[in-house]
Amino acid sequence: MTTLTIPAHFNGPPRSANGGWFAGSAAGLVRDSVPDADAVRVRLSAPPPLEVPLTVSGDAAAYRMTHGETLVGTAEPAAALAPTPVGPVSFADAVAAGERYEGLAEHPFPTCYSCGTGRADGLGLRPGSLGRADGAYAAAWVPTEVSVPIVWAALDCPGGWSAGIAGRPMVLGTMTAAVSGLPEVGEECVVMAWPGSSSGRRFDSGTALFGADGRLLGRADAVWIAVDPAAVRPR
Repeated sequence: MTTLTIPAHFNGPPRSANGGWFAGSAAGLVRDSVPDADAVRVRLSAPPPLEVPLTVSGDAAAYRMTHGETLVGTAEPAAALAPTPVGPVSFADAVAAGERYEGLAEHPFPTCYSCGTGRADGLGLRPGSLGRADGAYAAAWVPTEVSVPIVWAALDCPGGWSAGIAGRPMVLGTMTAAVSGLPEVGEECVVMAWPGSSSGRRFDSGTALFGADGRLLGRADAVWIAVDPAAVRPR
């Protein structure tokens, strides 16, 4: 048994973790036990609290993160993801897409480490629509620090915006990802995102991270759940 603590710097909503950063940290538990897993699936059952040691239990088949009696999340090996259906746009086109970032007008969680408009010390992602029939979004990203949880965070929020978070606040429910490489600090990267199916409060999306030379660094599928932003509070 061990613990997992999310530093306050990596928040999404004001009092809880960025879903992607939490998921990437939880995925590390699986990777340490099953290094040849094709992908890792992390399911969030409650908002992950910040600066609080979460109890980790289980084994390579499935790890559980709990806060007292509250199940916060689970992490387990997953099958390989489907091939990425979209390729990267140029870095310049991704920068231009950022000018259409809906979060600039209204953002449900402006403090978000990944895509928040109210902080200067996060990833600064500005995913914007490319105006294409496939609904694809693109975000430019130049990393100032790099780790696997940070890459998961970069793969996180663009999917939510492509799934329609503007005007319909959502939080990450499940994220399944495979990270094949890390970008260099200062590298001009592009995150692509596209919407999937939806049903009721559930919205699906996919994302992919590409390096400056077009190499695929990470791929993720996510399930988003529509919520009342004021209700996103750790227990």
